[in-house]
Amino acid sequence: MSAALATEETLIIETPERVPLHFALASIGNRFLACAVDHTIQALSIGVMIVAFTIVANYISFEGKLTNAPKWVYAVLLIVLFLLLSGYFAIFEWLWNGQTPGKRWLKLRVIREDGRPITFFEAAVRNLLRNFDIMPFPFYSIGLISVFASIKDQRVGDMVAGTVVVRERETEAPAFAQVFASPVSDPALRRSFHPVPFTANVNELAESEIEVVETFLRRRWDLNDVPRQWMAWRVAMPLLYKLRPEYDRAAFTYEGFLEELLHRYREHHRFVE
Repeated sequence: MSAALATEETLIIETPERVPLHFALASIGNRFLACAVDHTIQALSIGVMIVAFTIVANYISFEGKLTNAPKWVYAVLLIVLFLLLSGYFAIFEWLWNGQTPGKRWLKLRVIREDGRPITFFEAAVRNLLRNFDIMPFPFYSIGLISVFASIKDQRVGDMVAGTVVVRERETEAPAFAQVFASPVSDPALRRSFHPVPFTANVNELAESEIEVVETFLRRRWDLNDVPRQWMAWRVAMPLLYKLRPEYDRAAFTYEGFLEELLHRYREHHRFVE
C-alpha cells in the first residue's frame, strides 16, 4: 500500500484493491483546539488528584499533610501523574481508535501512514515524543516547525511513529443507513477477493457487528469503486481496532479481510450451534 500527497491538505492512500482514498489532513487550528481540550482535561484531572490525595492525608495519620506521607504514597502519586501527563494521549488513542476526547470533539483521528489503525506501539511512540515537540513548554514550537516543514503535516512524534492526523470525512462515503436500506442486488455472500489469513478471536465480536459486515458484503456491488472502498474501510476499521489481528500486510485487503472474518465467524457459530 503506497501513500502520496496530492496537495498540502490531502493525503491520498491507495488501498490494497488499488482504489485511492483521500484523507483530509487535520489543520493546525483544529489540532491546537483538540490539544487545548485534552490539556485542560489533564489539568483538571491533576487538580482532582491532588485534592483527593490531600483528603486521604487527613484520614491516614499524615497529620493532614502530604509532606508527612510515607514513600509509597509519593510513588503512587508519581505513577498517577505520569499516566495523566504521558499516558493520557497514548491510552486514549489506543483504546479510542486513534482519538482522544479533544480529537473526538473536533472529529480528528490518528491513523498510520498506510491508512490502517494505529497500535499501542505507534500511540506510545508518538506521545512519548510529545515532550520533545512541546518544547519550549508550553508552546509546541518544535512540533509547529515540524508540521510546517512536513508535507504530511507531521510533528516529530508522528514522523518517528509513522502516523498522520486526519479529519473525519464521512461525506466521502455513503451513510450506513443509505447503503443498508437500498435493494439487495447480490444476496449471496460470495468471495470476491483472496482470503486474508489473520490471527484473532472472532468470538469477541457482537452479533450486531457481524450483521454490519454481512449487510455491507451483500450490498457493496450497488456502489461504485471509491464509495465501496470508503465503506469497506469504515466497516473494517472498528473491527481491526477491537480484534487487533495479526496478518500479512502484503496479502491484506479490506474486503478480503471482511469476507474472511464473516466466513470464519459464521462457520464457528454453526459448529457451536
